[in-house]
Amino acid sequence: MQYKNILVWLPSPVGDAILCTPVLRAIRRHFSDAQITFFGRPVVREILSPCSFNNEWLEQQSKNLFTTANTLKGHKFDCAVLFKNSFASAMTVFFVGIPKRIGYAREGRGFLLTDKLFPPKLPDGRFKPLSMLDYYLEIAKYLGADTNSRTLELSVDPPDSQTLRAKLPQIVNSNKPIIIFVPGGAFGQSKCWPADRFAQTAERLISGYNAEIIISVAANREEQQIAGEICSLSRYELVSLAETPISLGELKALFSIAGLVISNDTGPRHIAIALRRKVISLFGPNDPAWTDSRYENEIQIVGNAPCAPCARPKCKEARHLCMESITVEMVCEAAAKLLGKSQK
Repeated sequence: MQYKNILVWLPSPVGDAILCTPVLRAIRRHFSDAQITFFGRPVVREILSPCSFNNEWLEQQSKNLFTTANTLKGHKFDCAVLFKNSFASAMTVFFVGIPKRIGYAREGRGFLLTDKLFPPKLPDGRFKPLSMLDYYLEIAKYLGADTNSRTLELSVDPPDSQTLRAKLPQIVNSNKPIIIFVPGGAFGQSKCWPADRFAQTAERLISGYNAEIIISVAANREEQQIAGEICSLSRYELVSLAETPISLGELKALFSIAGLVISNDTGPRHIAIALRRKVISLFGPNDPAWTDSRYENEIQIVGNAPCAPCARPKCKEARHLCMESITVEMVCEAAAKLLGKSQK
């Protein structure tokens, strides 16, 4: 299969977009002479840029099918590769008249695709837990690309490092080990480890390693409240990005200098992995199999509970048993392994 003008429709969640990077690299190498255009939300462009896997970007500014079709139709694509699993994405490329339309036959959209892949399912009809990384790589394999590399990849734009230095000079110029906490999660509060345990962990890491603790949260009220609670519960001064907002590009620059990232199962965890940081990932309601990258410097701590994994954004139980089963001692022991020394 040889194509000259390829549209790649990227997934919307930031974490999924990062998990897509091995297949984007594989497609670029396989179709080295083709014009490759990425299409996705502005936030996806921001997290993946700068990027050497494509020639051009088109941003999705609207969910309206006709608006999107109008954006795409003048480019005369001969192939559309859909990593976005929605019915609307398949309908749009069908409506535009792109001759080859490749993606997974799900969400009732199989009849709109010319080349269909089928996600594995369990005997009861549910989707089989499979890392989205491998799920996406199957599409590259179908296209004939080499899929041996599973390494996530992101780049930091030098201007973002410069603006980060201006915003947080005390962090960038610090001689202390930088440890980043990611206590929120776009999926919902069920993925969140308790704020008091983040605070206790911060105290242990500061006293044991003289660490500089940074709390990374999204620019919304819920996550800013979590950051405020962690700071108020700690005896030490912590740096909260709720007080100093930074861009996604600057966030990548910050993660690139971290000695350790401790994160709920959410998008920034994948930023840390893609930038080859040491990572502790905390799992409760979601099965780790869905996002596993087999990264050698990640320790996954999975909360045990009779009701887990439930995949619910909000816990329905009287107590949040899965995340509460992860103790401060577990996290600090994992930190000691990754930091390469025992606590004082």
